[in-house]
Amino acid sequence: MADDPSAADRNVEIWKIKKLIKSLEAARGNGTSMISLIIPPKDQISRVAKMLADEFGTASNIKSLPPNGLVVYCGTIVTEEGKEKKVNIDFEPFKPINTSLYLCDNKFHTEALTALLSDDSKFGFIVIDGSGALFGTLQGNTREVLHKFTVDLPKKHGRGGQSALRFARLRMEKRHNYVRKVAETAVQLFVSNDKVNVAGMVLAGSADFKTELSQSDMFDPRLQAKVLKLVDISYGGENGFNQAIELSAEVLSNVKFIQEKKLIGRYFDEISQDTGKYCFGVEDTLKALEMGAVEILIVYENLDTMRYILRMHGAEGLTSENDEKTLYLTPEQEKDKSHFTDKETGQEHELIESMPLLEWFANNYKKFGATLEIVTDKSQEGSQFVKGFGGIGTPGSCLSSPESQSLEPAFALAAAVALANQEGEQAVMFFVALPPIRSAVSGKRLLPPTAVRSDITAAAAADAGVGIHFQCELF
Repeated sequence: MADDPSAADRNVEIWKIKKLIKSLEAARGNGTSMISLIIPPKDQISRVAKMLADEFGTASNIKSLPPNGLVVYCGTIVTEEGKEKKVNIDFEPFKPINTSLYLCDNKFHTEALTALLSDDSKFGFIVIDGSGALFGTLQGNTREVLHKFTVDLPKKHGRGGQSALRFARLRMEKRHNYVRKVAETAVQLFVSNDKVNVAGMVLAGSADFKTELSQSDMFDPRLQAKVLKLVDISYGGENGFNQAIELSAEVLSNVKFIQEKKLIGRYFDEISQDTGKYCFGVEDTLKALEMGAVEILIVYENLDTMRYILRMHGAEGLTSENDEKTLYLTPEQEKDKSHFTDKETGQEHELIESMPLLEWFANNYKKFGATLEIVTDKSQEGSQFVKGFGGIGTPGSCLSSPESQSLEPAFALAAAVALANQEGEQAVMFFVALPPIRSAVSGKRLLPPTAVRSDITAAAAADAGVGIHFQCELF
């Protein structure tokens, strides 16, 4: 799950659409003031434009379609306060949408988006028997045949004599070449840019070809690792493909579930071994994130923590940019209004921004060089992660690694040199070369916590009346 950053990014996009669906489903308007428009990728834009032109003349502004189609929701909705509000939402789905829809109603129609989310994973199928092979994929309820070919293999016969061994050898040679061709074709179809492009593989057949393929050295190890099940079927070709899908339905439905269990299980292993390379809870996880010490950020999909930015007003009502503070509060903590008021004056702070913390993570995690994994509480591990660790944490962070600890002496030494050579100067410029911090998990170079460490020595220097300017570089 976390081994493929692109898959994690895709899961974040799925979460965003789920969140959008909830808000769209809750919206209501007066009469037929709300329009739902969905265009599949292979549709003709001219047809849609003509249809919209009958409703409104500006449809000609739509020139072309994105690769995965286009979804548009617009209209006038009624807010909770009873006021009317215009909304206009348009986006390209994260995968091709097969529905064409245009409806004017008192609500937005999100059924097609919900169906799109029902099963995002794509699975590869190889149907192989004595007459030929078929290669296909299944994604949600969309089945696609990628390639198929037939083969004419010699059958066993009862001829004896000196020819028996020769016929057997020719038969085994053709069988070997057939398995080789299937293995090579599988790589061409299911491996892109040196990465497997499916979440799992199912090998199906009516004879022992599927077993021979799965155990063959000719079958790419990357694909072997993705094999979820071997299925016995009664047919070959497309009928066999359909039967293989039916017989493997249970194992396919559990793939995301298993990936999630492995990810959280890895997090628990760090804790049980007391490696110190883990964080949990909002405060510690955010500190690690800001220090660039996080590779994988695990967050519960229904995390209820909100992120607030408040502007604090002083005794005279004056404010500055430095008077802003950020709070992370649960619904229970929000009930305590002291978080939003000045303790000395009792004056209420000005609310600058508020949004769910998970939404903020989804919009900003790439800035910290991290991968965001959104998990559920449906597994035993997921439930324990939510109830015991607050639904937020990170495995393999290097907060406690020797490399990060070595930064303090580096800055302390630099500060000592600066103070020893100040020669009456009130400001000293010096150069600090920081050792690279590498993740204990992947060896990936991470950003150094320069801001945190520079604050330590800057405070010490301030006591000595010396201003210090930091210039840092990785080597």
